Amino acid sequence: MKVYRSLKELPLIRNAIVTQGTFDGVHLAHQAILDRLKELAKIHQGETVVMTFEPHPRMVLFPEDHGLHLLQTLDEKIASLEHAGVDHLLVLPFTKEFSRLTSLQFIRDIIVNTIQTKVLVIGYNHRFGKNREGTFEHLKEYSSLYGFEIEEIPRQDVEAESVSSTRIRKALELGEVQTAAKYLGRFYTLSGIVTEGKKFGRTIGFPTANIAVLHPFKLVPADGVYAVKVLVDDMLYGGMLNAGFRPTVDGTKHSVEVHIFEFSQSIYEKNITIMYVDKIRDEKRFSGPDELKKQLEKDKLQATSLLANAIY
Repeated sequence: MKVYRSLKELPLIRNAIVTQGTFDGVHLAHQAILDRLKELAKIHQGETVVMTFEPHPRMVLFPEDHGLHLLQTLDEKIASLEHAGVDHLLVLPFTKEFSRLTSLQFIRDIIVNTIQTKVLVIGYNHRFGKNREGTFEHLKEYSSLYGFEIEEIPRQDVEAESVSSTRIRKALELGEVQTAAKYLGRFYTLSGIVTEGKKFGRTIGFPTANIAVLHPFKLVPADGVYAVKVLVDDMLYGGMLNAGFRPTVDGTKHSVEVHIFEFSQSIYEKNITIMYVDKIRDEKRFSGPDELKKQLEKDKLQATSLLANAIY
């Protein structure tokens, strides 16, 4: 997959089959769009083009709203789109000026004149342009005028619920990581650098790797204890993760730490990836280290069982 950071970098693409959107999470509804994009590329002997934006438009349009957390960093999104088989990815800087483009300007100047789109594929209820004025009906009106085809992918449902980035974020904020996985089509992941902690876990037989999440807007699921898979140096291990304030040891600082099963390597300063499989319990205060250790032993048994039966 070739990645471009501006319209000027984009080469002439023969029979461009195009879609555009934020694609946060590259979830099942996004994947349906990408699958159709690839089908149309074969039919028209063309190439697929995904147009997305950085930063997320909401961060530019509503800078005072600090509540938005993202399912993926840009690098994670790029990796997901490449894995999906996209030929060309155009990452456009989203600015206040860009947000003022009317839907007509967006269609005429970018979709038609710059990309020279053969077919434009959009998701269900997609909006674009200044004040989100652009709709599927708007696109149909201009497609005949400018000579491109337009196709809308219907709403994608899982268990009668529509799939969306917003719904996935809400599930993760509640700790419902299995629900999020159903909508994503894979486990939710969190990456970070292993930093040195207080090493309390070692004293009770449960050493942990403390994770520093570097991206300020990356969504960290709700506090609690989770069964997880851990990717270290391209090797996958089972483990259990605790997110919270560690009340039993009088923690005052929020932390994300993972105990990796059957693992003894030193991995300080390494980047590791956590895959959330299922939530085991909420974080709670115990009477002391002995009671905490007994609970962690129970947690490990439950995590091992959950990992053995994991679907993804």
